[in-house]
Amino acid sequence: MDFNHYNNDGFYDEMFAHDGKPRPACKALFERLQSLSEGDLVRYQQSAERALYNMGITFRVYKDNESVDQIFPFDIIPRILGDREWRRVEKGLIQRITALNLFLQDIYNEKKILKDRIIPKDVVYSAASYRPECEGLTPLHGIWCHITGTDLVRDGSGNLCVLEDNLRCPSGASYVLENRRVMMNTFPKLFSDLRVKPVSDYAGKLLDMLQYVAPESSYTPTVVVLTPGIYNSAYFEHSFMAQQMGVELVEGRDLVVFDGYVHMRTTTGFQRVDVIYRRIDDDFIDPLTFRSDSILGVPGLFQVYKEGRVTLANAIGNGVADDKVVYAYVEKMIRYYLDEDPILPNVPTYLCWQPGDRSHVLENLDQLVVKAANESGGYGMLVGPHATQAEREAFRARIVANPRNYIAQPTLELSRVPVICGDHLEGRHVDLRPYILYGRDIYVLPGGLTRVALKKGSLVVNSSQGGGSKDTWVVMDSGTSDGTQPAETPHA
Repeated sequence: MDFNHYNNDGFYDEMFAHDGKPRPACKALFERLQSLSEGDLVRYQQSAERALYNMGITFRVYKDNESVDQIFPFDIIPRILGDREWRRVEKGLIQRITALNLFLQDIYNEKKILKDRIIPKDVVYSAASYRPECEGLTPLHGIWCHITGTDLVRDGSGNLCVLEDNLRCPSGASYVLENRRVMMNTFPKLFSDLRVKPVSDYAGKLLDMLQYVAPESSYTPTVVVLTPGIYNSAYFEHSFMAQQMGVELVEGRDLVVFDGYVHMRTTTGFQRVDVIYRRIDDDFIDPLTFRSDSILGVPGLFQVYKEGRVTLANAIGNGVADDKVVYAYVEKMIRYYLDEDPILPNVPTYLCWQPGDRSHVLENLDQLVVKAANESGGYGMLVGPHATQAEREAFRARIVANPRNYIAQPTLELSRVPVICGDHLEGRHVDLRPYILYGRDIYVLPGGLTRVALKKGSLVVNSSQGGGSKDTWVVMDSGTSDGTQPAETPHA
């Protein structure tokens, strides 16, 4: 299989420049792929798929009132970023998470940004994830967003920008680790030749962060992962991360509150829990405070949390910062709290609650992407150019009925990558989700999850909508060294 007939179709391609030559960071990979005998790449792809299948790497899709487990599709040709560009991305993400954390602390306490009218207070208070119960609350160490997955896209000019922030229960890190394991077994020499930055220490860094944010104690904190159970779409990840960290995976029924603390049921009795890495939304976390019909949470948990006797990661109430309407104000947050210009810009965004923006959106539904403020997974979204007239009219009615709940953005010419399609290669659109941990300091996992819209021409990369993934390699630029960590090798 060669690249002689590969065409970028006028899109920015992650591997090839417009003249058809491989980008500098991709040259060694291109030469390696070119050296393979005919059929080798397809065999490598099939071997990788078998390995992922045997690992049980799945996600759950909900459709037509049914749910099914599916193997997460994977393409073996990695997506490559040079270290010089990555350092800028890393710096921009640290800046963004710092500002978002300050915003969350502010709106639940002093509310300076609202008093100074940088963000309309109605926008914050009308957010579905704003929790009045958190008024006056400061989480331990002042950290609200312990684990964040920020979605980045590259526009037609090749510029990386932020599409959205995911601060509640961001998923996908397990796929990064398992994809990398498969790739290291497939192309072991390339990892040392290209000096690929490692991701294998993510679970250790996650555990270190969770232990750091525990309530003060004289013993090693007990950390657990709280899952809704086997029917959740990300259950594989919940169990995988618990196993990788060496901590217990629990459901709400495994935890109980008494004597002012949270305890875990064990075969030898009750054990106090200090930190809960929760994969359950706020609404279901404690039936005494939020939804009374929830059977997933732990009665009395919120009161223990308020008293600082247990840490929840992520913090309750932080979802207001990934509301897609609030997203439009993050650049202003950065300037307000940090007195800095944003390093990573937002995608231009129209706010349907504003009459002028709403008129523009309604007049141009065939050209825009419309999103519901609190949906995820590719749900609640209209890709105008690819939608039918009936679909556009349905969204028009929804916007008119509830303008606060919708934003719109230009239909970006997302960058593309080569993907194996049978016996040849075709370009497919991608985004990138780096993972950021906020503990003693802020750590950004090198690369993150590249999600691929496997359907030809599609701009929707979500796994629930038929997307897949690639391994993301951050490689050292020629003649440079970051001096912070070794490159990943098959023996790392």
